Amino acid sequence: MKAIISTIITILLITACTSDKYPIDKLDPDIYFKTENELQIYCNSFYAMLPTGESIFMKDGNLSDYFATSGSPSLFIYGNYTNQESELSAWWNWTDLRNINYFLERNKDNNIPQDTRDHYNGIARMFRAWFYYDKVKTFGDVPWYDKVLSTSDADLYKKRDSRIFVMDKVLEDLNFASENIRNNKDNSASTITRWVALALKARICLFEGTFRKYSNNPELISSANKFLEEAASAALTIMTNSGYSLNTVGQTPYRDLFTKETPISSEVILADIFSNNLVRYNNANWLWTSSSTGTRPGLTKTFINSFLNLDGSRFTDNSSYDVTPFLSEVLSRDKRLAQIIRTPGYKLLGVNTPPDFGHTKTGYHFIKYTQDDNPNLAMSKNTNSLPIFRYAEVLLNYAEAKAELGQMDNSIWDQTIAALRSRAGIINTSRPTIADPYMAQLFPETTSADILEIRRERGVELVGEGLRFDDLRRWRAGHLLTRVWDGMYIPQLNVLMDMNNDGVSDVCFVTAKPSNPQTGVFYYILSPSNSLSSGTNGKLQIYGNINKVFESKKYLYPIPESALLKNQNLGQNPGWI
Repeated sequence: MKAIISTIITILLITACTSDKYPIDKLDPDIYFKTENELQIYCNSFYAMLPTGESIFMKDGNLSDYFATSGSPSLFIYGNYTNQESELSAWWNWTDLRNINYFLERNKDNNIPQDTRDHYNGIARMFRAWFYYDKVKTFGDVPWYDKVLSTSDADLYKKRDSRIFVMDKVLEDLNFASENIRNNKDNSASTITRWVALALKARICLFEGTFRKYSNNPELISSANKFLEEAASAALTIMTNSGYSLNTVGQTPYRDLFTKETPISSEVILADIFSNNLVRYNNANWLWTSSSTGTRPGLTKTFINSFLNLDGSRFTDNSSYDVTPFLSEVLSRDKRLAQIIRTPGYKLLGVNTPPDFGHTKTGYHFIKYTQDDNPNLAMSKNTNSLPIFRYAEVLLNYAEAKAELGQMDNSIWDQTIAALRSRAGIINTSRPTIADPYMAQLFPETTSADILEIRRERGVELVGEGLRFDDLRRWRAGHLLTRVWDGMYIPQLNVLMDMNNDGVSDVCFVTAKPSNPQTGVFYYILSPSNSLSSGTNGKLQIYGNINKVFESKKYLYPIPESALLKNQNLGQNPGWI
C-alpha cells in the first residue's frame, strides 16, 4: 500500500485542478466524493501516516532501556533538552488532521449507501484517533479539532483541551471505526480493516488506562478502568471473531514474522510492505549488521537475563546468573532468544557467524529483522515486510488489561501468556503465584506476580518493535532509562574467546591492542566509557561514565517554542521552560 501512496496523492492533486474555485490542496465537493472509488482513493492517502521502516524497528534502538548504543545516549535522557529541539516542531504538525477532517466534512453524498460512507468515515476516524493518540502521549493536553479551520478561525489560538476530553473523543472515533469499518480479513496485511481498528483500539486504550493508573493524578486514576475495560473488550473481540492466531509453522516461527517478504497473515494484522516487485526496500541489514551504521545498538544483559529457561524456570534464580559466560547462558533458554540475537549455530550468508563486537558493544547482536541470505549488508536493500500490528500483541494487551483490572485467571493466562511461551518452546507454561524478585527490582511499584510476568513477556515478545518507550511511559518506569547499559559477562582480559563454539577464536578483551594481533580476532579495547564492572573481569558496562537522568517532567515532551510563539494560549507542560 505504501508504494502507491505517491501515485494516489498525484491523482488527488490532478483531480483538484478540475475547478479553479478551489486551491490545489482541496477537492471540489461538487465534483469529487461522488463514488465509492473516489472515497477509497482519498482514504488511501491516510496510509502515509502509518509507521514505516526505521520508525518501527529503530525507535527502541534510539530510546529504550534494553538497547545500548555506540553513540551517546539520547539528548532527551542525559542532555540539556529544551523546547527548541527541531524534532518537536515536526511532532507538532497538524497537516494530517486537516486532511482527515476535510474528508469527513465532505463525505456526505446521499447517492452513496450509508454503510459505504460509514466504512470510509470509519477509516478516517481511525486515523484521527491514531493522530491524536500520538499527540497526547507526546504532549499531554492538546487542542481538539474536528473541523477544517480557516486562517481567520479564532480556534487556531485557543487553549489546549484537557487530556480527559481529547481521549474521550479518541475513544468515540475508535468505537465508530471498529463498528463501521468492514471486517474482511486481509491476507495481504496491507489494508485497514475492522481488525486493524480494534488492534489500534486495544493498544491505545491499554496505554491510556495504565498511564492514568500510574499517573499519581487522582482525576486520571479515577477513569483508568474505563480504558482498561475498553482495551480488554477490543482485544477479546479479535481473539474471538477475527480468525487470527499465533504462527507456529516452521523451525523459527517467531523470527519468520519479521524476515519474510510476504507477511504471515495468520498472525500479522497490518504490515509495512517491502519487496523487489514494488522496488521498495528497508535498511534493516545495514542497521543491524554493518559497522558503518551510526548507533550500532545491542541488547543489554539486564534484558537477556529476563528470558526464561526452556523448562519454564527463571534463569535469574541461579545464583551465578550474572557471571555466566555467553556460551553457557544461551543454552536451554526460551527459543526466541536464538531468534533475536546471534547464538552458536547462527549463519549469515551460509557461514557460521559469531556476534560482531565491532557492531554491538554489549555482545548481544540483534538479528530479529535481518535477512541472513541477503548479500546487501551495507545497503538499504531489505525486502522483509514489517509488522505494525500482530496477534501476539493483541494477546499481550488482553492479558495486561485483565491483570491491571484484577481479573486475571488461569483461563486468561492459558489463552495469552502460556500460548506465547508454548510457541517459544517453553515446557512449563503454568501461571506463577510468587512474584519474581528479579523483575520486582526492575519494577518496584508493583508486587503482582501476574503483572511482572506480563511485563517480562511483553519485553521479550515485542523487543525492537517500537513500543518500549511508550511502555515505560505508561508504567511510569522512566527510572529504567537511567540504568548503566550492561553487556555480557567477560571472565578475564587478554584471553582469546570463541563466541559461537566453532573452535575458532573471535574476540579478545584488552586494554590496548597487541603488537602482534591474531588474524580474524576482534580486539575489544576497554576504556573508561566501555569497561568491565570489576576492572579485569565482569559485565561489560557501556557508557557507564555518562550520568543519565529521567525527571518526572519527561513523561511528556515540552510544547515546542515555535508553537508557543504563534499561540501563547497553549501554555507549557510542567517542569519545562
